[in-house]
Amino acid sequence: MLAALLYGKENLSLEQVADPTPSVGEVVIKVGAATTCGTDLKVWRRGGHAKMLKPPTLFGHEAAGEIVAVGEGVTAWQVGQRVVANNSAPCIKCFFCQRQEYSLCPNLTWNNGTFAQYLKIPAPIVQQNMLPIPDDLPYELAAMTEPLACVLHGVARSNVKAGDRVVVLGDGAIGLMFVAKLAHDLNAEVLLFGGNDQRLQIGEKLGAAKTFNYRQLPDIPSFVKELTQGWGADVVIEATGVPSVWETAIACARPGATVNLFGGCPRDTTITVNTEQLHYSELTLKGVFHNTPEYVRAALSLLASRKIPFELLISEHRALQDLEQVFCEMRERKVIKVAMIP
Repeated sequence: MLAALLYGKENLSLEQVADPTPSVGEVVIKVGAATTCGTDLKVWRRGGHAKMLKPPTLFGHEAAGEIVAVGEGVTAWQVGQRVVANNSAPCIKCFFCQRQEYSLCPNLTWNNGTFAQYLKIPAPIVQQNMLPIPDDLPYELAAMTEPLACVLHGVARSNVKAGDRVVVLGDGAIGLMFVAKLAHDLNAEVLLFGGNDQRLQIGEKLGAAKTFNYRQLPDIPSFVKELTQGWGADVVIEATGVPSVWETAIACARPGATVNLFGGCPRDTTITVNTEQLHYSELTLKGVFHNTPEYVRAALSLLASRKIPFELLISEHRALQDLEQVFCEMRERKVIKVAMIP
């Protein structure tokens, strides 16, 4: 089969590799669509990921497709079913899993390789985090289950109440998903900051009350305070993974606010926090990572409901052979998410 392999920083190769065959408890799917992700872009640019993968490796982690083979012992699934599989599954047995803190499981089973014609799903994911998708849900929308599950996890940890003023920093797919969920389901007043006018327009279509191009703002925290009677935002969500923007997020918060530091920064980076502000303003700073089986199911349900136009995030449909060019276009911020069709 044709598959993408990552060898290092911006070193991606499309190669013919052996078709996968399922072992005990596993299934193989024919990929209907694999969506690109900001995390994939960061992995491509950085040459790896601290938790999910180390090159050389099959690449990509968002996909939906049709089961074409089942391994020994698989009885709940059949060839021909349309499914989406999360890119991980918790062990269920460890200290954290016993406390239902599944995203912290140190034994997560990871799966990569969605940018390929076929994808093998490990047994733990088959058992816990593979779901059937409705016949009328396009593969490219179902493939967004994983990032949306991460966003739903982030929303749940952000202490957002109806009517809250929420600042979202970042107009990538994740930031835009936060806007959609917060505006549609939590009735929050979302203020979206980003650097691309076309993406900001999509943010408005997804429910942002106001959008701002940060390139035109010399001081975002001061501007946020002007918009909020001098106080700052009730909740701030950082969705870029840039350490300096983490600091900006904290500076945008009102006393008593929650700051969700959601975007994953490069390994071993640090930020500076004003201890006086943190202490006397009673800020809550949260790092939120990945997803859990609960949010995977909730994400697919939300996508299947079609009540939010998540298709606005799909910039293009492209052939797998165009993958490296697509990442170059993502780096240049010409596209948001691209549905790769093997």
